[in-house]
Amino acid sequence: MKKLKERWGITSGFQLTVIFIVFALTGSTSAYLSKPILGWMGLEKEAVSAWIYYPLYIILIFPVYQVLLIAYGTIFGQFKFFWAFEKKMLKGVGLGFLFSEKKNARD
Repeated sequence: MKKLKERWGITSGFQLTVIFIVFALTGSTSAYLSKPILGWMGLEKEAVSAWIYYPLYIILIFPVYQVLLIAYGTIFGQFKFFWAFEKKMLKGVGLGFLFSEKKNARD
């Protein structure tokens, strides 16, 4: 745990516990909410091939997870940590351009 705290720049065990709780809630909630969202889109498990339904389900979990991670992180008072974590994660999957700062026209 000590290495993880150092890696994430965390000073207390309490903060680490809160972060683990946020990750657990986010993962569970994103998986839970993705099924009704697919149903709202007209993609019911019984009506669509499993080869279509499950990949879409997994793909949908990703953006739902991102939004919930920031929301839960904010609710639990860890916005700064999760915002930095979010940017790093999205950069890792090639979406870093979403956070690139615009250069001034005079530069």
